[in-house]
Amino acid sequence: MLVNSSTVVGRETELALLAEGLADARQGRGRAVLLLGEAGIGKSRLAGEIAYRAFGAGLTVLRGRAGTAGGATMPYRPIAEALLSLFRVGGPPQEPALAPYRSALAGLLPQWREAGAPAEAASVIETAEAVLRLLDVTARKAGSVGCLLVLEDLHDADAETLAVVDYLCDHLAGLPLLLLATLRPEAGPAGQLARRAVARRAAVSAELGPLTAEEVSALATAALAASTGQPPVRGSLPPEVAERLVQDAGGNPFVVEELLSGMITNGALSRGPGGGWLVRGELSADVPRTVVHSVTERAARLGPAGRSLLETAAVFGHRFSLPVLRHVAGLGDRDLLAYLRAGIEAQLVSPSGPVADWYEFRHALTAEALLAGLLPSERAEIAARAADAIEETHPGLPGEWGPQVAALRLAAGDRSAAARRYAEAGRTALGERALDSAVRFLERAQDLLDGPGQAAERTAVVERLVRVLVESGQLDRALALAETLPETGPGAPPTERLAALHAQLAWAAVMAARHLDAAAQVHHVRGLLNRLDTAALTPAVEVVEAHLALAEQEVSGTERVGRAERLARRAAEAAERLGDAETACQAWQLLAVLARRHGFDHADACLEHGLALATEHGLTNWQIGTMVRLGVNDFMRSGSSASLERAHRATLDHGALGLMHGAEATLAMQAVLRGEFTAARELTDRCLAATARLGNADDHRYVLLTRAALAAHRGRRRELDQELSEFRRSGGEQSLHQALVFGNRAVCSLLEEDHDQALAELDEAIGWENRHPSVFYLNGRYGLRPLLLALTGRGTPAEHRAAAADPAAGLRWNRQFERLAHAVHEGRAGRPAEAAAAVAEAREAARPFPMAHRLGLRLVADAALADGWGEPVDWLREAEEYFHRSGVPAVASACRGLLRRAGAPVGQRRGGTALIPAGLRRQGVTAREYEVFLLLGARPGNQEIAERLFISARTVEKHVASLLAKTGRPHRAALCDYAAETDFPAV
Repeated sequence: MLVNSSTVVGRETELALLAEGLADARQGRGRAVLLLGEAGIGKSRLAGEIAYRAFGAGLTVLRGRAGTAGGATMPYRPIAEALLSLFRVGGPPQEPALAPYRSALAGLLPQWREAGAPAEAASVIETAEAVLRLLDVTARKAGSVGCLLVLEDLHDADAETLAVVDYLCDHLAGLPLLLLATLRPEAGPAGQLARRAVARRAAVSAELGPLTAEEVSALATAALAASTGQPPVRGSLPPEVAERLVQDAGGNPFVVEELLSGMITNGALSRGPGGGWLVRGELSADVPRTVVHSVTERAARLGPAGRSLLETAAVFGHRFSLPVLRHVAGLGDRDLLAYLRAGIEAQLVSPSGPVADWYEFRHALTAEALLAGLLPSERAEIAARAADAIEETHPGLPGEWGPQVAALRLAAGDRSAAARRYAEAGRTALGERALDSAVRFLERAQDLLDGPGQAAERTAVVERLVRVLVESGQLDRALALAETLPETGPGAPPTERLAALHAQLAWAAVMAARHLDAAAQVHHVRGLLNRLDTAALTPAVEVVEAHLALAEQEVSGTERVGRAERLARRAAEAAERLGDAETACQAWQLLAVLARRHGFDHADACLEHGLALATEHGLTNWQIGTMVRLGVNDFMRSGSSASLERAHRATLDHGALGLMHGAEATLAMQAVLRGEFTAARELTDRCLAATARLGNADDHRYVLLTRAALAAHRGRRRELDQELSEFRRSGGEQSLHQALVFGNRAVCSLLEEDHDQALAELDEAIGWENRHPSVFYLNGRYGLRPLLLALTGRGTPAEHRAAAADPAAGLRWNRQFERLAHAVHEGRAGRPAEAAAAVAEAREAARPFPMAHRLGLRLVADAALADGWGEPVDWLREAEEYFHRSGVPAVASACRGLLRRAGAPVGQRRGGTALIPAGLRRQGVTAREYEVFLLLGARPGNQEIAERLFISARTVEKHVASLLAKTGRPHRAALCDYAAETDFPAV
């Protein structure tokens, strides 16, 4: 008789921890719990109990198990099994929020791929993000109050699964999810993951120890009761049996049950006439030999053929395929199913998850016990037959079959065949973007190819491994490994192939801004090309050299840009002649950036050419990336985001997450410029965490700058400083995005009516751009700065004409300010009609930009009043109304002051109270006092505040005195500190 109990005994602390996790998940407080313990200690039993409780509490339960197949592991297998268990019948979820992630999810589960859809594979990070989003949607769907994801046996998991688990641990907070993972506490990648996650407080862990003597007795009592269908009765377990179990099982629940089964099978323990249990023989045992004996005894009862079948299955590992086992065993369907059913009844095997025709041993110790009964030669012979069977029944070795055959060939003693299969598995994993698995398989092949005459095979594996390391971002390892490749002698690759490899390393290095490494690789490639009669690789080298030319600090910006353009154009033309479409696309995108200085029509021509190439050659990512760039250019000319929105939809359809976030970050910046502040906030909120999670450093910095721009365009200095602080912490000062910092500060200064500071910021931007080749054209150089120079009298008409002649001055954002600058010069020269016409042109250009439009009107009205031209009163009324409603009191007050100076009637503005923080309202601060309070954080004098608000210094003094009294601050310095620390309200 076999005994087995699902009762959880002695795990009250762990159950309480998991119950707390379920409760937190229901409240939207996600967490990860890592359950550690040796084989048989009860991890699966505990996971099953908590899954049962979760299901009863209304949570969606997903469950998957990592398992080796002949020592090999399949990328994402436990995660795919967990998801498939939920969606196998209904198919993939169709929620609109998952649209960007369908491609990544289809790569995880090919069953979800739409007919005719490209089999594009996502990166591990993209897959992890897709899984996180899917779990979140699943947890929040109707009828569910949360989600429990159980992943068992992580010690057998592949590198990609571990990467996803690590990612989930870091990002569960705030989501209605509980992740429960089980693993053995041994050293290895899974153990390292657990230690790191706990150390950074991304997960909590619990290690299951042995059961106490009392708990062993309780478990044995429950197991014996379950075998008879009766409730457990305290004291029904004979004391000598309890003593022997405590002595021999080591507190391991699985061993307890195996020992009990052995005692019953051997007749040492049996039921008496009254139904109680009696000892009738010798209870001695030898563990773990007892477990082995128990398993082999049960297998033997299936007969020689049945036992042989299970031993053959054990060679495959913990999990095995029924069709392949049938082929190896040579049994008919009837006999095979009969033996399998008997094995299930003997509690040796069970179905494996939701996948048909797959089975697994009840416990890892079961397979190990069966293998222990085989001689090494028998195992090798079975492994060879199993590998032959898989190769015959699964041509091409799709999915996990490749690494399984490799492991079986190695078990059979055929190192060369194993190496070839591992190399093929690495190539397959690379195609599926399972880069960590690809590295692992290729490294295994490299280690096995150590015999004489295998140098050429080993070199081919090392070459592919270098390329995979590059794609996985492990540039240092790739560079070091590439140096081990021989250039001459046995095993040396053809020179052209070696040069192509180093050219790829050069491109990866220059894209990572590692210019010294890129230059070294270019030098290496040039040396190799000198030994060849072909120029096929020259374009790829020249594209890198073009990027390097832009980074040369010892020459002027003009020289750098000119040399980069010559190299890129030569590379583009040569690459097209040679049919190298990807290099041509690289070159045309760089040319498009450089061509902007000649005009955006030139830039678009480069992009359109690159788009045609990418489309013709099926380079989807280059195609979509080029569409995004065209959308950016269209906005800069027209102020419309329609083209970029179409490109953004293409990123969603394709599941290109990196391009999607880049497009969304750019759409957010465009929304800021158009004054659509709510939309900009929503986009940046969505992108900020995602770009940080995905490690998109460049996009993440751009999102931070967009949030800074959002604060600046609303006149919120404190928020601006906070966002710029985050930008600096992200390493932004070393990026080309640094150029945007000065422009954001200048806009904020203008909204604070600090025109001198704004011009100083724009001067600093000019200095930065003179030291770095600029790719930004809306940063003030061609529009806002010329206007401020005209207003202050620092700029001459001739200087203005020179700036206006640049193609960038015609961009719509710049043109609104440039035309106003022209109006100021014309009005000052006594040509009012020409000045008015220029203002009309500016207003037409400014239509997409409501905030900038009114700011421009306020700025130019000052000059129009002084020089007697235009309609400054109308402009000021329009601007005052806009800035009053927008909660920018400094500009609104300045407009009212100018209106009074012009002799125009000014209505009282008693509104604005809603803009005052609640604490200040309770202290009785008025709207006018709040305008003064907003400026005090920068510690200006009364005269400076008066000039910026267009009131008298005496009035400022009275407001400051009132603020001191109402806020209870002892002196002006304390009041200024209070103003600097106060959070301004959102509008």
